[in-house]
Order: sequence, then C-alpha cells, then structure tokens
Amino acid sequence: MPHVLSFGEILIRQQSVGDSFFGSQENLLRIYPGGSEANVACSLGQMGTPVQYASAFPNNKLSEEILAVLKSHQVDTSKCLQIGDRIGSYFLLSANGLTKGEVIYDRKYSSFSQLSPQDLDFDVLFEDVDWLHWTALTPALNQEMANVMLKVLQAASERNIYISVDLNYRNRLWQYGKNPLEIMPDLLAYCHVIMGNIWAAHTMVGIAVPEGLDRNTEKEVLVEAATVSAAALFEKYPNLEHIANTFRFMDNPTHNLFFGTYHSRTENAVSQTYETNEIVDRIGSGDAFMAGLIHALRKTQQAQEIIDIATGAGYEKLFVEGDFGNGKY
Repeated sequence: MPHVLSFGEILIRQQSVGDSFFGSQENLLRIYPGGSEANVACSLGQMGTPVQYASAFPNNKLSEEILAVLKSHQVDTSKCLQIGDRIGSYFLLSANGLTKGEVIYDRKYSSFSQLSPQDLDFDVLFEDVDWLHWTALTPALNQEMANVMLKVLQAASERNIYISVDLNYRNRLWQYGKNPLEIMPDLLAYCHVIMGNIWAAHTMVGIAVPEGLDRNTEKEVLVEAATVSAAALFEKYPNLEHIANTFRFMDNPTHNLFFGTYHSRTENAVSQTYETNEIVDRIGSGDAFMAGLIHALRKTQQAQEIIDIATGAGYEKLFVEGDFGNGKY
C-alpha cells in the first residue's frame, strides 16, 4: 500500500519543569522526541494512515530509543539515514509549552542539517510512496538544506508524488542571510497542499494580510481574510489544490481558542471553534492538525469533513503530553 513520506529533522525537546532552567530548586528537565515532520508522522500512524519517516540520525543509543518510539507509533523508519554525530534539539523555558516561553534552538551541525543531495537515493526514498510531506523548517536551517529540499521536491514531482507543506515560520531559524521570501516561493511551486495561517502566507509568499487582525477580531472577519489569502495562493500556484489555515489564540498558560479553515478552488469551509482552559501541552498541535488534514484528504472529498478532522486532531493534541499526538480527532 502506498505511504505518506514525512521528510525532516528529528529533534529532542528539552524542557524545564518550571519557567527557567536554573531558577528552580528542583532543577529538573524533561525530554521528548519531536520535530514537526516526526510529529506529523506519528499522528498519521496513530490514525491508521500508512506512513514513513525519513531523517538522519547518528549511530548511538539515543537514536535507537527514538527510532523505537517512532515505530511504536506505527511509523516506518526504514528510510532514516545513519550519518553525522548529533541530534538537534531545542530548549523550552516553560512548563509543557503553556506560556510564551523562550525557545532556544541547538540544531547546527546536526546529522540532518548536514545532509547533501548526494546522501539521498531518490529511487529508494520514494519507493512505495505516493505523498511527500515537508515543512518550511528545513530550508530555514541553511542554504544547503534549501538546496536539498529543492532536489527532493523535484525528484518527487518527477515521480508524480503528491506534495504537502506546512508553512511553519520560526524567525530564530532563518539566520543564514536569506529570508523566506527569497527561498520559499520557488519551493511552493511543487506543492499540491499548503497548511499554515494567513500571517505565514504573508511572511513566506508575500500574500497581503489586513492590518489589525488579532484575538479580538470577529471570526467572520478572520475567515474572510483566510478566503482572500487562499484565492491569492491559488492564483500564484497552478499545482495547488488544497489550503488549510489554523487560527490559534491563547489568553493565559492553560487557555487555547482554536478553529481552522479549508479552501479548494471551488469550496471554502470553516470548523467549529474549540476553546479550553485545561491544556496539557500545546506543542505539536499544529502538526496534529497537519496530520489530520493529510489523513482527511486521503479519505474524503467533503470540504466540511476535511476541516473538521484536521481541526479536531489539532485540538485533541492539546491534551497529550510531549510532541507526538495520539491520532484522535
């Protein structure tokens, strides 16, 4: 059976128990495997969608443990490469991602960030694959990774593989002299599915966003902005068939207000609004939404069902500790 292939960097999340690493008498640290593309793969596996994950790992015991966790989430890891010396990580200075705590990346010189096109056998990489998923995090790492991503997309396109992307933007990653507008538009030309939000589409593609939109803006106004943004993306990219946007707002550490929009070239749909004050872990909710979107697009053509599954999956992740979702929606 054809698989979804999720391609991207494996990460270790290092999280302080409190809101600082050294200001607490407990001085405790929790660690979780993660990374956007791995998060998507794990949620897809839990949903029952056949999924493979491709990344690069050093040869050590920690890699073995992470690969075992991925496999326990029904993810095929046979296409992961064993090269380099280290796994990238990020430090989260907040409890369970429940505040806007500082995120510090430690990803330079990781096994994945030093990949070159020569490391990849595209015939092997895309064997039994009919869908490729990637994220804007990969070309944000360095110019070589942007080049690798272009080669991967070209190879997938040559094999008529369906392609989805998450426009997740991290300003702390774009530090090699290029901004997203110089890199992302050419890569997005290969994509059939784009997930993100109206602000990411502005940052990475230059799609205009009305000023002043925020948490207090009426839902109908935000939905209209998403519809206009989607129309501009469809006009720019002939291959594009599906767009989904998340709207996620937080008022306090345990609060989240969450809804999504879906757009095809002929239909627009919006989910119900979810709201909770009992969040366990907000990290990875966007990745669970992405997984729900892929899962839905592979099983239905009903616009409302598509956005309901995606948004439901993103919301359910808020109650799961760690980066990986549980596949519920």
